[in-house]
Parts: sequence; structure tokens; C-alpha cells
Amino acid sequence: MSGVKKPPNGVKATAEKSAVRRPAPPLMPQSVRKLDPSPALSSGLGLTSDRALLRMVERLRGIGIKDEAVLLAMAAVPRHEFVDEAFASRAYEDAALPIGHRQTISSPVTVAKMLELLRGAAKPVETVLEVGSGCGYQAAVLSKLFKSVHSIERLESLYLKAKEHLKRTGFKSVGLLYGDGMAGLPGQAPFDAIIVAAAGLQVPQQLLEQLQVGGRMVLPVVEGSKQVLAVIDRLGPAKWHRENKDIVNFVPLLNGTIAK
Repeated sequence: MSGVKKPPNGVKATAEKSAVRRPAPPLMPQSVRKLDPSPALSSGLGLTSDRALLRMVERLRGIGIKDEAVLLAMAAVPRHEFVDEAFASRAYEDAALPIGHRQTISSPVTVAKMLELLRGAAKPVETVLEVGSGCGYQAAVLSKLFKSVHSIERLESLYLKAKEHLKRTGFKSVGLLYGDGMAGLPGQAPFDAIIVAAAGLQVPQQLLEQLQVGGRMVLPVVEGSKQVLAVIDRLGPAKWHRENKDIVNFVPLLNGTIAK
């Protein structure tokens, strides 16, 4: 969970591309209108938060997020409902915020960039595994984009918090689980896409094996003194292709579980 940092020379930074703001296309084009607003947005969300959310989406578009389905999905999830009350006023800033247990909710631009990359897989994505549910925010956005979403959280306290957030905001279709994310979900595999919200020293082999041929994994990986956002495509039964993107800053990817 993170905020995207300025990369060194040689690493492409999508978030830094657009210094000049171009006229924005309509927020809800006909092609993605099927993504309905969440219950929280359509019933009683305060105007201040509503406007802040839409400004956040326009800001994402302005810095280079081009996938309208991703923008609309993020417009349908009230981010302030997934952070502690003390940080609700900052929910729509482009910043990672603490959610307890030394964990964070990723910045909006990080979530948007990872989802945009995930949707660029060679085959259509329907089934998704998320490793690191956190507060449940990214899982909610994923559920607006993909048919089947399973999300694993290793910290029981955060799992319970995410479960409550998703229930309260009406996102009941997410398959939320308390368990070791590095082990994945072999019983539900293979997945069309896997997204990991914590940075490990290497890509977990168990997750690679649970990726569908033609599928894509997006995750941060530690390389020396920095973390890079990696995109891994499975090209065959024993063939993967990796491309590094931006420099990022996520919490560590750890195995095992921690009970409440």
C-alpha cells in the first residue's frame, strides 16, 4: 500500500507524463455506464465528500489514468468510508493513509495505476485474487471491475475491519478471507489476474503458479534499496514475462497470519 515516488532515470513513470492538463472526456461514457454507483454514493453521501471524490477522479485523469472503467469504478467507491474517522477529511488526497497495525491504504493514484495495468492482460479478466485486503478499499474497487474477486488478509484485526467496511458500504460480493496471502488460494486457482498490496524480496512462486496462462500479476518487488512495481504475464505453463514500471513504497510482504 503506497504512494508512487519519482523514479530514477531509465524507469518509465506514467504518473509524471502529463504536465499539461488536456480537456477531460465525460466521466461516464456509455461504454462503461454499466458500472453502477455504490449504495453509499447513491443514498446520502454528503455533497462535500461527493465533490471531493469526483475531484479525485478528475485529478487521476489529469495525471494520465486513461482507462475510463477504472476511473468510473473509483468514482463508485467512497474512500472516506474505508479510513479511520480521524483521517476522513484527508480521504480524497493523493496520499497513503494509516489504517492501523503499521499498514496503510494505498494512495488513489497507486490503486488506479495498478488496476489499469491489471486490465491490460492479454486475455479478458474475470477472476481476481488480491493479496493484502487492508481496509477493504481496493477490494471494493476491484469488485466494480471484475466478475469474481477473492481477497486475503493475514492480520485478523484488519480482516474484520475490511469485512465491516465492505458490508456497511454494500460491497458484499467480495470473497474476503483471513489467511496467508503468500500461499494464495490454490483451491480457487487459476486466476486471470493477481494483485499484491505489499512488497516482497521476490515474487512468491505459489502465486505465479496460481496465475492463469494469459493472465497477469501486478505487485511491488524489492530491488536493492528500492521497490519497483512489476507486471508479470504468464505466457505458458512454465514461461513468464516481467516488466518493471514505477518506483513505489509499500509495506513488507510477510507470510503467516496474526490473530486478533
